[in-house]
Amino acid sequence: MGELAERLADLHGRAFPAAQGWSGREMEGLVAQAGVFVTEAPGGFAMGRVAADEVELLTVAVAPEARRAGCGARLLALFEAEAARRGACEAFLEVAQDNDPARALYLKAGYAEVGQRRGYYRRGPDVAVDAVMMRKDLAAEGYKQPPQSSAPRA
Repeated sequence: MGELAERLADLHGRAFPAAQGWSGREMEGLVAQAGVFVTEAPGGFAMGRVAADEVELLTVAVAPEARRAGCGARLLALFEAEAARRGACEAFLEVAQDNDPARALYLKAGYAEVGQRRGYYRRGPDVAVDAVMMRKDLAAEGYKQPPQSSAPRA
């Protein structure tokens, strides 16, 4: 197992303790896929997949101790800049309907809600939460490079 995959898996597990975090093996498999990239900043990482002129945000993981300090916004900006550099014009993501901080972050960053997936996230054997699908037009943003950019991984 690679060091990057293990580091990402550890941080993902700490960022999402109520859900099953992705394992090192799962991270390694994702990073090896065509079009997948990782951007990192102190306290977290974002992972996306570019296909043609679209990018999907697969996850943003922020360590608990780095929350409420701008880390999520910084990671999202790094993700968007790298996606645009790789030719993406549109960004898509899914977020749990009950994840108010993440939804607020995405709305503030210019994402718009475009649909829902009923019962997409499992919160136990008998509890499911809808996913809110969101979209952002990166081309219309005239995408700007964020400050303190980080070299993408993978």
